[in-house]
Amino acid sequence: MNTLSSPCIIATRESRLALWQAEHVQSLLRQRFGWSVELLGMTTKGDQILDRALSKVGGKGLFVKELEVALEEGRAHLAVHSLKDVPMEMPEGFSLCTVLEREDPRDAWVSPRFESVQALPQGARVGTSSLRRVVQLKAIRPDLDVQPLRGNLDTRLRKLDEGQYDGIVLAAAGLKRLGLDARIRAVIDPDVMLPAAGQGALGLEVRTDSTVLREALASLTHAPTWLAVHAERAVSRALGGSCSMPLAAWAHWQGGTLVLQARLGHPVEAAYPLHVVNVSAEVTDTAAAEALGLEAARQLRAAGGQICLDAAAALSAGA
Repeated sequence: MNTLSSPCIIATRESRLALWQAEHVQSLLRQRFGWSVELLGMTTKGDQILDRALSKVGGKGLFVKELEVALEEGRAHLAVHSLKDVPMEMPEGFSLCTVLEREDPRDAWVSPRFESVQALPQGARVGTSSLRRVVQLKAIRPDLDVQPLRGNLDTRLRKLDEGQYDGIVLAAAGLKRLGLDARIRAVIDPDVMLPAAGQGALGLEVRTDSTVLREALASLTHAPTWLAVHAERAVSRALGGSCSMPLAAWAHWQGGTLVLQARLGHPVEAAYPLHVVNVSAEVTDTAAAEALGLEAARQLRAAGGQICLDAAAALSAGA
């Protein structure tokens, strides 16, 4: 799309949250540029495979591949993604051109009966779809029965309401975007559960050759969010990030200093201790953000994290 004369088509998944995100971008483009913007709803493989954990069926790319095919074939001009679902390496010919201002990046505890993870009785059943959350839950409560939880946001809440779990862990951002704040029993402090790289941020993906569109969308980027998530994603990219690797990375600003925290767990041995690093630097551009992320990755390896990385690689190879 090197001219903006035709309607701009946004490829999106069809869950209620994905449609909210696409409609949010649609409204933004109409207001900012006066464009005609339409949505192309799609079902991805990640939406269809609900009986297995993501780490066992192909990981994050399952949620974006069909959208990228629509871009490649010219049926859509851009795709809207939850950034935590976007693979760390973009396929050739595609660019992540814009990151919008971040919603709450933290995880949320959702339970009708228990006010927090710490308040759960011995052996309580907790649902989560994320290895990152599993290892952090086990670090604070090794007695918990942590079970897989797949499906869109409404499906996960329904399973909780049916009594299949004593509580579940979800991204706070999704609940807040859909006006479901009242379902949040507690927002989990990052000291207890560190978020995933990019969590709470929306990314816009286009074909790299869509020069005019890419340049226009770049003007929507929220620079503090862009630099923070760039550092987070650099950690994961340097460690070969995949859904089989229980890695958490969260960067936040303290004045002009970007503080980056990262944690790495073992994907199989829940009792294995978490590796934790904290690094910070004055960051003004993506090169500095990248360097900060690489330093965090280096420290995780130096702290003994290679054992966890090797186990994650073996798990991915056997998926």
